[in-house]
Parts: sequence; C-alpha cells; structure tokens
Amino acid sequence: MKKPELLAPAGSFNTLKYALAYGADAVYVGGEEFSLRTASKNFSRAELEQAVRYTHNLGKKIYVAVNIFCHNDDIADLEEYAKYLELIGVDGVIISDIGALSAVKAAAPKLPIHISTQANTTNASAVKAWQTLGAVRVVPARELSLDEIKKIKSETDCEIECFIHGAMCISYSGRCLMSNYFTGRGANQGACAHPCRWEYTITEKTRPDEQMPVVETERGTFIFNSKDLCMIEHIPALIDAGIDSFKIEGRVKNELYVATVVSAYRAAIDAYMENPDAYKTDESVLKELAKVSHRGYTTGFYFGKPDADAHNFESSEYIREYGIVGVVKEYDASTGIATIEQRNRFFAGDELEVLVPNGGYFTQVAQDMKNERGEDIDVAPNAQMTVYMKMSKPVAEFAILRKKL
Repeated sequence: MKKPELLAPAGSFNTLKYALAYGADAVYVGGEEFSLRTASKNFSRAELEQAVRYTHNLGKKIYVAVNIFCHNDDIADLEEYAKYLELIGVDGVIISDIGALSAVKAAAPKLPIHISTQANTTNASAVKAWQTLGAVRVVPARELSLDEIKKIKSETDCEIECFIHGAMCISYSGRCLMSNYFTGRGANQGACAHPCRWEYTITEKTRPDEQMPVVETERGTFIFNSKDLCMIEHIPALIDAGIDSFKIEGRVKNELYVATVVSAYRAAIDAYMENPDAYKTDESVLKELAKVSHRGYTTGFYFGKPDADAHNFESSEYIREYGIVGVVKEYDASTGIATIEQRNRFFAGDELEVLVPNGGYFTQVAQDMKNERGEDIDVAPNAQMTVYMKMSKPVAEFAILRKKL
C-alpha cells in the first residue's frame, strides 16, 4: 500500500512555510505569470527561487501552476518561463492547455508536466493520451466518482492526483464563463469574480421589473453555491483507490486555514498507514475542520452526483468559528516567553488556542503581555505588532494563536 502525497496550496511564501511545517509533502504555487489565481499574492521570480530552495532543503516538492488557457500571444513568453522554471528546479508544472503543454515540453524537456483538473480528463484513454504527449501526472475532472478514478488508476501507470478538500466550483471542472459574461473578468485567465457565490433571483419575460427568488427565503437564493469538499472521513477508500496525491484547494487561504487543514489530513493519513485494520476517523480532526472557514461540507462527486444537500441555498457567507490573532516567530525555552506577530486584536484574559506543528493544540490564556519596549499591555491592537507573552507550554516558530469568534 503506497502512502499518498499530501499536497497543499500556498498563495504566498509565508503560507508555503506553514503548509510544510504542518505536514504537507508538497506544495503548489502560482507565479506572477500564467497562473489561474490572480486573487492570491503569487510568487515573483525571486520568491520562486527562494521557495524552491526552502522546499527542497526540507526534502519536499514544489509545483508551479501554469494553468491559464493560452492565446497565441502567450506562447513565446510561456516558453521562456518554462525554461526558467526548469533552470530553478521546480518539481513540476500544472498545465490545462494542450498548446501550453506542447510549448513547455519543447522548451523545457526535463520539466515534469502535470495535467490540471481543468483539462476535463474523464477516462483512461485521455490519461494515456496525455502521457503520450509527455505528462507524468493527471488531475482528473472533479466530476468523476471514486469508482471511476479507481478504474482509471487500474488501467494506467500514470500518477493520479485528486482534490480531497476545499471549495467546489459550479462550472464543469472550474471552466467558468459566467465571470466573463457578468463582469468581463475571465476565470480561464485567472481573474474569476466568483459569480457562483452571488445572490440570485429570476424574472419572467412579461414582468421584467418583478424579481422572484427561486426558493422563498428572506436572504434570497444562492442557486450555484456549492458546499466545500471534505473527504477526511474517507481516507481508507481514497488510498485503496490508488490515488497518488491528495490535493487541498485554497491558494487564497491564510496560514490558519492551510495549517489546520494540512494538520488534520496529515494525522488521518498517518494513522491509517500505521494501522489500517484498526483505523477509524478521529473525531478531533472533524472538529478541527469545523473550526476553519468553510461553506458546509460535501463529498462532491465521489459517491454519486451531488444532490440538494451539496449546496447551500441560504447564504454564501463562510462559516467561521475561529480567527487567527497571532503567529509565533520565536520562543525562549529558558523563560517560556514567545515572540508573537499580531494578526488580529486580542486582549489579556482572552482564551486562545495555540496550534502547534505536529502537536495538535492547547488552550492558553493571554497573559503577561508586553510590547516591543518591554511595557506591560492589556491589548494587542495594532496590525503585525510584536507581542511578548509567557506561554503555558513550549512552542516554536510557526505555532498559531487562534481565538473563537
């Protein structure tokens, strides 16, 4: 039984560090060029070089999304970019477009190519075709069931990577035209306006001024608003299917989201691999995933076509139980004092949870707080201010302080 890769999103260099610290085997990022996530900070070329060195020093892998649908004017620049990515040693590029694949393969023949879910791969013949063109990994369309994925895996020798957690798109494999139609922002060029999360009503042709909600509620209707994917309770089935890489969605998410989700799946995968016969889902990982921002959870298409329960018809707002208030930058074991970078306001006496890499979390009352001048403070109000605080248990860099909202 092969242990799957746990692949985490990183919208910035800082988030990349947290993903790796909390147990990801690999990360995927977007550069400032040719990436479908313009809403994330993305990586400059200098940052990409730093990120590759940082990731490889930990013995882990980094993949770069080059997944826009290319127009003619993009190809020459893409070829140069591919040569650059090969030169700095990235472990793979994620591609949607067949022309982009051809250009990358010709320009950078040693650069491993992964086929994005947006290529809509739904059968073993397509996987084999991608392999013939030079791909080493395929992310199937999200619309496939687990049985279909298992059959594809059994009929090919290609690596298969599947999304197991995160936001779901209403459009087929994420290839959305709604954003471009409504706002002029092309989702297939990385600038999606997320119209699937908007509130909708309908109108009848002879009564154009009368708006009617599809379902009568006070809030309107969010008819395209899918719940988020969550497969934490089905780790054995995913591993049994032979999936090579478990992918978490979320390149626009913050450190708390990435750390919490990665940590939960890391614990579940490791527990199953250690003792498959005795494995059952730990309730603690379910509770952890309920604490991060989400829109409710669904298993997507894995066990059949989604029904009404897979959608949230009442609101597109995230469910948020906890928010990040600080991150630990340093810890002095001799004094028990942590150096904390503030992210959101918190007060002395607040009950916090401290999330620790590879260590779950513990409860900590905010106490003995001082500012950079060594003055006692009762509140940390300023963004990214430095706070020194006595900790009840040892911590280390990348520990995260979160507070119930």
